[in-house]
Amino acid sequence: MRNVYTVAQVNNYIKNMFTQDFMLKRIYIKGEVSNCKYHTSGHIYFSLKDESGTLSCVMFAGQRRGLTFQLKEGQRVIALGSVNVYERSGSYQLYAKEILLDGAGRLYEAYEQLKRELEEMGMFAEEYKQPIPSYIKKLGVVTAPTGAAVQDIRNIASRRNPYVQLILYPAQVQGEGAVDSIVRGIQALDKLGVDAIIVGRGGGSIEDLWAFNEEKVARAIFECRTPVISAVGHETDTTIADYVADLRAPTPSAAAELAVADVREVQERLSSYQNRLEQTFLWRMEQYRNRLKQMQLKLRQVSPGQQLFEKRMRAAELQNRLDQMMREKLSEKKNQLSLYIERFHGLSPLLKLQQGYSYTEGEDGRAVTSIHQADVGATLRIHVTDGVYTAIVQEREQIERG
Repeated sequence: MRNVYTVAQVNNYIKNMFTQDFMLKRIYIKGEVSNCKYHTSGHIYFSLKDESGTLSCVMFAGQRRGLTFQLKEGQRVIALGSVNVYERSGSYQLYAKEILLDGAGRLYEAYEQLKRELEEMGMFAEEYKQPIPSYIKKLGVVTAPTGAAVQDIRNIASRRNPYVQLILYPAQVQGEGAVDSIVRGIQALDKLGVDAIIVGRGGGSIEDLWAFNEEKVARAIFECRTPVISAVGHETDTTIADYVADLRAPTPSAAAELAVADVREVQERLSSYQNRLEQTFLWRMEQYRNRLKQMQLKLRQVSPGQQLFEKRMRAAELQNRLDQMMREKLSEKKNQLSLYIERFHGLSPLLKLQQGYSYTEGEDGRAVTSIHQADVGATLRIHVTDGVYTAIVQEREQIERG
C-alpha cells in the first residue's frame, strides 16, 4: 500500500528543507515593491516582483528599527532576510530583517564585506586605539573647507578654548578623488605634528558618505601616529572610518567637544585645586605650629635652666617647711621649758629660804641633814635668804619623827 501523508506533514517536511538550506537563512533579494500594507500590529506585508515572478514578504514590527524610509509601491529595493515556509497556508515567503533602496543596497553589501575583512585583520581592535590627549594645543581637521562641519568645529573649539590652534586641511569629502584627498590630508597633518586629528563631514546619504567606507581611508587612519577622531555624518551614520579611528564622535560638533577641553572647566578645576592646596597648607602649618608648641613645652621642661628653677623652687619649699618645723619645734620646746621652769620653781631652795627655811652645810661643804653629821664644837654655815651665818654647835638633840 502506498504511503499517505497529511498536509501538515508535507508542509513540515518542506519547512525543514528550507531550514536546512544555508543560503536561504541569509539572502539578499532585490525587486520592486508591490501590495505593500502596514498592519496595525506594526508588521509590514508586501511582495517583491520582477519580470518573471513575485515573492511574498513580511517584516515584523521588531525589525522595523533599521528601516530608514517609508516603504512604497514601485520602489526598487534590496531586502535581507531568510526564506521559510508558513505551514498554515503552505506558502513560502521572505522574512525581511533589513530593507535598503536598490542603489544603497549594493554599497551596503560592499560595506559589510570590507568591514568583516578589516575586523579579521584586527584593525578595529581596542589595543591599537590611541588615547586622545586631555589638553591639546594643535588640532588638525580634515574636512571640506566650506561645509557646515568645519564651521561647527571652529565655533565650538573657539568657545571651549580660544588658545587651541586649528589647522585645516581642505579635503574633498565626496565624489571622485575624495578618497585620495582625505588620505593626503591625514598624512599631511600627521607629519605636521598636531596633537589630534578630526576626520569627517556633515550628514548625507550612504553614497555621499562612501569615501569614508573605502579601505584606503581606513588604512590611513589606522597607520596614523596621531590620534584620530572620526566625525562622519549624523549620530545614526556609521562608517568604516568610525571603527578604525581611535575615537568615534556622533557629529563634527561632538568631535570638537571631545577633542578640545573647556578652558573654563580647567580654570575652575585649577582654582579648586588651589583652594584645596591652600587649605591643606594652612592645616599643615597649624599642625606643625601645635607640634612646635608641644616640643617647646617639652624642651622647656627638660632644659637645665628649667631644672635648676624647679630645684630652686623645691629647695625653697623644703626650706620653708624646715623653718616651719623648726619654729614649731622651738615653740614646743619653749612650752616644755616653761613647764619645767614652773616645776623647778616650786623646788627652788631660794624660794624655800624666802619662806623662812634655811640651808646648813658642814665644814666639808656638804649639806647637813642629820645631827650625826656634826659634833659639838663643829663649825656650821647657815644660809638664809640674804646671807650666811657661821655657827658653832654647842649641843645636839635628836628628835624622833613619827
